[in-house]
Amino acid sequence: MTPSTAALPSPGSSAPLGASISDGGVNFSLYARRAAAVELCLFARVDDAVPSQRLRLDPDRHRTGDYWHCRLEGIGPGQPYGWSIEGPWQPQLGLRFDPANLLLDPHGLALAMPPGYGRAAGRISAGDWGTAMKSVVADPLAYEWEGDRPLHRPSRETVIYELHVRGFTAHPSAGLPPEQAGTYRGLISRIPYLQELGVTAVELLPVFAFDPQAAPAGLHNYWGYQPVSFFAPHPGYACSADPLGVIDEFRDLVKALHRAGIEVILDVVFNHTAEGGAEGPAFCFRGLADGDYYLLNEDGTYIDDTGCGNTFNANHPVVRRLIRESLRHWVQHLHVDGFRFDLASVLDRDQTGRPTPLSPILWDIDTDPVLAGTKLIAEAWDAAGLYQVGSFVGDNWQEWNGRFRDDVRRFIKGDGGLAASVGQRLMGSPDIYGHKQREAEASVNFITCHDGFTLADLVSYNGKHNEANGEGNRDGSDDNASWNCGVEGPSSDAEVLALRARQSRNLLTMLLLAVGTPMLAMGDELGRSQQGNNNAYAQDNAISWLDWSLLERNADLHRFVRELLAYRQRRDVVINARNLSLGELVRRHHVRWHGVEPDHPDWSESSRSFGATVTSVDHRFRWHAMVNAWWEPLLFRLPAAEGDLPSWRRWIDTSRPSPEDIVPWSSAPALEADTCTLDPRSIVVLVVGLSPGAAAGDGHPDPPAAGPG
Repeated sequence: MTPSTAALPSPGSSAPLGASISDGGVNFSLYARRAAAVELCLFARVDDAVPSQRLRLDPDRHRTGDYWHCRLEGIGPGQPYGWSIEGPWQPQLGLRFDPANLLLDPHGLALAMPPGYGRAAGRISAGDWGTAMKSVVADPLAYEWEGDRPLHRPSRETVIYELHVRGFTAHPSAGLPPEQAGTYRGLISRIPYLQELGVTAVELLPVFAFDPQAAPAGLHNYWGYQPVSFFAPHPGYACSADPLGVIDEFRDLVKALHRAGIEVILDVVFNHTAEGGAEGPAFCFRGLADGDYYLLNEDGTYIDDTGCGNTFNANHPVVRRLIRESLRHWVQHLHVDGFRFDLASVLDRDQTGRPTPLSPILWDIDTDPVLAGTKLIAEAWDAAGLYQVGSFVGDNWQEWNGRFRDDVRRFIKGDGGLAASVGQRLMGSPDIYGHKQREAEASVNFITCHDGFTLADLVSYNGKHNEANGEGNRDGSDDNASWNCGVEGPSSDAEVLALRARQSRNLLTMLLLAVGTPMLAMGDELGRSQQGNNNAYAQDNAISWLDWSLLERNADLHRFVRELLAYRQRRDVVINARNLSLGELVRRHHVRWHGVEPDHPDWSESSRSFGATVTSVDHRFRWHAMVNAWWEPLLFRLPAAEGDLPSWRRWIDTSRPSPEDIVPWSSAPALEADTCTLDPRSIVVLVVGLSPGAAAGDGHPDPPAAGPG
C-alpha cells in the first residue's frame, strides 16, 4: 500500500503543543529542535504498518523557531498518528534522529498500543510501524463529569492506601469476570471495601501509559515505572480497546472514588522514561531532541541518576513546560487530587545533573495556580545518593518519611539506640520538619510500600528471595530491617505465627497512631505476602496480586486495622488539630516522656522501651502509651490518671488475641493497679477521659487529635 501525500495542510499554530481540536479540525504542534525535516503520519487503524497519509511539513510555512505545526480539516477524536523526523545522527551532540522510527507525540492525550505491540519497534531503524505505539487525537472536554470535582480533603483528615490498579483485582479470588479483572472497572467494584476499611485516598502506582515489555526476558513490567506518555492513561488497565474509551474508563474510576469520598493520588514518574540507555528504543523523546529531554555527559552519554538508564532533563524550559502541562491536564481534565513524585530529588538537579537550591520545575509546581490545593508528595531522594527528607524545596510539599520507616522497623525488631528517634517519629518528626512552619501532615509515614517487603514478609524473612526476577537474587535492597521471628519464610509453628502477628500489630499501631499522614500498602491489612520478594516490579502474577481469600483467613488483622482507622478518622478529632504547625501541635500536646518509671525516660543505647503520656489539644482525653521492644516482660509504673474516670482503661494491647487487642473505649477494662506489665515485644495504650462524657457514647468516642509520642 502506498500512502497518499495530500496537499500541504494549512500552517496552523505553534501553540498549544500536541493535537488540539477546534472548529472541525485539528492543530498539531511539535517541538523538534535541530530537525531537518518533519512528517506527520496519519493511520486508518492503530495496527496499520503503513500510514494512510504522510504529510511532509514545509519549514517555511510550518515551522516557528523550534516548533513544527500544521492544521488539518476533517479529522477529529480517534485519529491515530505519529511523527517521523529526519536530522543528523550525532549522539555525542545529543542528536539521534532516525526517520525509520515512528515517534509518539510528547503531548498526546491518548495512546494506542496495537495487539501485536513489540518493544523492538522502537529500536533504531526498526521501521516496523504495525507493532509501534501511536498517539491518538482526543478531546479533553468530551466527558460528562456530573458535577464531580477534586475533593481537596485536608491532609490532617487523610489516610493513604497505596495500591496497584491491576494487582488489586487481578487475582481469581476477586471474583470478577475475566474482562474486568485487573482494570479500572475492576477497581470500582472494590470501592466499598476501601470505604469500610477507613482509608480516604488511594495512591495509584503509575497509570501513565508505560511499556509493559521493559522487563527481563519472559517477564512483564508490572509496577509501571517505565512511562512512554505523561498525558495518556495506561491502556492495559482498561476493558475497552478504544483509546478514547481508555480515558473514559479512568475518569469513571475517579468519579466513582470521589462519590465514595476517596481522593485519587497518582504515583508519577518524571525522572526517567522507558527509552532507557543508549541501547534502548526511541519511542518519543530520544528521536525528537535527545539532548534537551535527557541529561547527558559531555561526550553525549546518558547521566543515570535513576537506575533506569536515563535521567529526564526536568529543568530544561521545554521539559518544564511538558511537566506543568501534564500535571494540569490530570487535574483539570481527569480530576485527580494529588501526585506522588517518584525519585523527586532528580527534579532538583540542574541541566548538568548537579543539585540546585532553587529548582525551577519544583517551584513551578509548588506555585502553579491550577495545582493549588492539589496534594504534592515527594519521594525526596534519588538513585545517585541525593537524600532530601526534611529539606525538600518548596512550601507545599509533603514527603515520604523514609526515616520513619527505617527507625520504627529497627526499633520494633529489637535494635538498640533508637528509642529517642522513634519518639521523634511518633510526634511527626519535629527533628526533621520542625524547623519549618509545616503542618504535622508534611510527614507521610509508612512502614512498607510497593518497593520492598510487604508487612507480612517484613516479619517472616531475614533476607530477600528474588530468584523469580531472573537476576540471581542480586536485585532489590539488602537493607530491609526485617526479622523472621525465628523461622525463614512460611511456618506452621504456632509460637512463630503468634509472634509475627504481634509484630505486625506493633508496626501498624506505631504507624496509625503517629502524628503525620499515614500510608498503608495494599494488602498489609490482610497479611499479603510476596514470598520474600522485595522487588516484584516484573511479577505480574500471584506473587504481587491481592488474594482476597486473605480477608477471611486474616480477619483478625483486618479488624485491628479497621478499628485503628475508625478512631483516627473521627471527624471532630481532626478538627481539633486544624491549622496547627508541627511545632505548635507538639507544644500544645503536653507530652510527658517516661521509662519504666514515670517521667524518667531512658534514651540510652541499650534502651528498647519508653512510655509517653499525651493530652489532646482540646483537653478532653489523655493517652498513656507504653512500648516494650525488649524480648522479656517489663513492669511499667503508671502516672496518675488525673481524669474524670477513676483509673486508666486499657484500649490497645498488642500481646492479646483478637478481639482483646483493641476494644471500644466504652468497654475498655479499667486497671486497678498503679503498674502494668507488658509482655515481650508489645505495645499497650491506655486512655482516660478528662471531661464529662468523654469516654462514653457509641463505642467509638472521639480520641485525641494525635497519637502517642
